[in-house]
Amino acid sequence: MKHLLCLLAALGFLSHRSHAERLFYHDIRTDAGGQLLPWYSADLGLAYDHAVRQVWQFWKAMPPCPNGVPYYLQHQVWKLEHDPRGLGGDQLAMALSSWNLLYAYTGDRAVVSNMVLIADFVLDHGLSSPTAAWPNLPYPYNTELHAGRYDGDMRAGKGFTQPDKAASFASELVVLYKITGNARYLDAATQMADTLAAKVAPGDADHSPWPFRVNAETGKVPAAVSALYTANYTGALRLFRDLIALRQPGADRYEAAFATVSAWLKQYPMQTMKWGPFFEDVSDWSNTEINADTMATYLLEHPDWDPEWRPHAKTILDWTRSTFGTNEFSRFGVMAIREQTAYLVPGNSHTSRHASVELLYAEKTGDLARKADAIRELNWATYTVDFDGRNRYPRDDVWLTDGYGDYVRHYLRAMAAAPELAPGGQDHLLRTSSVIREIRYGHGQVDYRTFDAASEELLRLAFTPERVTAGGQPLKRLASRAEFEREPGYTFEAPGDPTGVLRIRHDGSGDVAISRGPLP
Repeated sequence: MKHLLCLLAALGFLSHRSHAERLFYHDIRTDAGGQLLPWYSADLGLAYDHAVRQVWQFWKAMPPCPNGVPYYLQHQVWKLEHDPRGLGGDQLAMALSSWNLLYAYTGDRAVVSNMVLIADFVLDHGLSSPTAAWPNLPYPYNTELHAGRYDGDMRAGKGFTQPDKAASFASELVVLYKITGNARYLDAATQMADTLAAKVAPGDADHSPWPFRVNAETGKVPAAVSALYTANYTGALRLFRDLIALRQPGADRYEAAFATVSAWLKQYPMQTMKWGPFFEDVSDWSNTEINADTMATYLLEHPDWDPEWRPHAKTILDWTRSTFGTNEFSRFGVMAIREQTAYLVPGNSHTSRHASVELLYAEKTGDLARKADAIRELNWATYTVDFDGRNRYPRDDVWLTDGYGDYVRHYLRAMAAAPELAPGGQDHLLRTSSVIREIRYGHGQVDYRTFDAASEELLRLAFTPERVTAGGQPLKRLASRAEFEREPGYTFEAPGDPTGVLRIRHDGSGDVAISRGPLP
């Protein structure tokens, strides 16, 4: 028997551990080499898909507060007895970011309905007044828990807002406008951008282009050093870039603000690695993983922004690992990522974010040195999701930031960077260079509509497409990725399994249809 067990272990049928050990919610699963697998399944795609779907179902099913407002619109932590703290600072922008990707991935219109509910609630109950010193910006916090409105900052108090969070929320409103066509979201985003463009400053080594905290009504900035600086400005870059592309009035002001913020990011945090605070519940100075790795993502997705995008992204990723990586789980082949210098605790969102950016770096550069490490980081973060979809910070609470909006998007972005991580035998749109306005999945059929007539999409399919059209016109099957870079068409790669990776480029229409056989 002993020899049989050794043989089975060598062949990979047994874990290298002879007894169950718990990691957060679940018993640990490892491969034959002792490397961590997801708890739900050794099939990575199934495990990641399960985690994503469970947390969405939990979010959707949360009961309302006593005033009838959905729980996630008033609390940053989920507890049955209702946690006494209010909203997380970027909680709702994060949710909009993840739900945009989730809708494209699932085709579930309930996801879009939730985005609309969130956006409408903030616009109806959470903006600074039009006559304020910093007008029309969203407040990040409800200082009176169940008052049904946002009116300030968790630490600074009533009247204070965080301009970086306003920029992130406004950028997601532009996306929601592109999905729904509702001009309300574009108008609100434009008003927020107008305020930010009017208030931007060149900044220096100790002052960012906007303060981290400011009293929206009076314009007063708290004296604390942590209120003067943050580098969380990729949302602002996306906001200004999108409004310029949409040719909104005031585009010259947006171009100037974009240039000012870009110059500061390149001169200061990208050189000094001084990324600064992000989280609303920390009042002291802190460097944060989220600011750094989000900047690396922007570099990789927008190489036109920085000719030295590759070495700069690598420098940021290396800095994150050396500053926030912990070897606590190294026996399973995992370097978990800690949240910030003021709270050096490994987190589900931070570890999965860093993993997704490492995978994006591998995709964009061809450097696969840390790809396997990144996948094990994703595996590790699945253990924070319980059977019912509760997703807790590993040694803390069920945070509605880290476990939901700032979690789902990292798995979906990881699948886009490495499509083999998407579940086999299923159909999913993983990435678009535009925005998906509508998508329908059927048996051997996927139909979708993009906001832009010209865009590129990446899908993993459970069938081999025989016909791909844009605007009813057949697209040419291209022989190589090089051809794909030069002309509209599609490529399909099926590397030895029944599913494959479909890449589509369409330049004349956003109405795309993919079918197993001829369309009716």
